[in-house]
Amino acid sequence: KQWYQRRVRGKPMALIKKLRKAKKYCVEGEKPEAVRTHLRDMIVTPEMVGSIIGIYNGKTFNQVEIKAEKIGHYLGEISITYKPVKHGRPGIGATHSSRFIPLK
Repeated sequence: KQWYQRRVRGKPMALIKKLRKAKKYCVEGEKPEAVRTHLRDMIVTPEMVGSIIGIYNGKTFNQVEIKAEKIGHYLGEISITYKPVKHGRPGIGATHSSRFIPLK
């Protein structure tokens, strides 16, 4: 029989410890200091609610306040990695009808 460890260890545990420390040293009624992380595959736990986490999206750290609705979701779901497309006007050659439009 293989033993399955039901505890958090390693890098995810280090992040939780940093979040605890940030909450401990914040002033009453104020938000805790942001903790930056690359751990996009970590699941949000109830202990993390109320913390501010800077989640790396491949370019920058997006600061996110963890709310109760996010429990059970991955941190990567909260921080989007791409810039949504803003569609503009079609360029020259985009359609067949653009052949008949003079260039100048």
